[in-house]
Amino acid sequence: MPPEPATLLVVGDSLSAGYGIRVEEGWVALLAHRLEEQAYGYRVVNASVSGETSLGALDRLPHLLERNRPSVVVLELGGNDGLRGLPTKDLEAHLNRMVELCRAAGASAVLVGVAMPANYGPDYTAKFAAVYTGVAARYHLPFVRSLLEPLGADLANFQADGIHPTAAVQARLVDYLWPTLAPVLAARRPARR
Repeated sequence: MPPEPATLLVVGDSLSAGYGIRVEEGWVALLAHRLEEQAYGYRVVNASVSGETSLGALDRLPHLLERNRPSVVVLELGGNDGLRGLPTKDLEAHLNRMVELCRAAGASAVLVGVAMPANYGPDYTAKFAAVYTGVAARYHLPFVRSLLEPLGADLANFQADGIHPTAAVQARLVDYLWPTLAPVLAARRPARR
């Protein structure tokens, strides 16, 4: 008899919520399809919300952890903090707390960073990037610097707003995350009986 599936919880913003495209075209849905095809033994819960900040996600996280009891949590947050120019120390504190909550709930966290556009200035963009590398190092987390890194600056990869990827490139996001995410999922997958 196959074991009960483990849960992969994705807590993110519009990049993971599938803003501007059909939900089933987004990278989280494509990842769920890959996990099903490869019999990884996971159900995927996408708790991402367009416009979400790190504080909003932190407020929601205890309930999400209690309700879903995930084995693995992907944290893809911070873009909206940066776009609003919020202090990087607050983002860092929120991410630290989220990782601690995940661990206390028995879940492994995977951190997905955000790169701010250069027009935010070299000081802010450097501090912003340092938050993610610092949190990843502090907790020894599997880490991807930016979900959008494989898309580069090619505007053809983005919707008209220049921020959100098109449906056509969502599979590239899964492929980019896969080398970091797959070992965590494999280590936490339910044992076959």
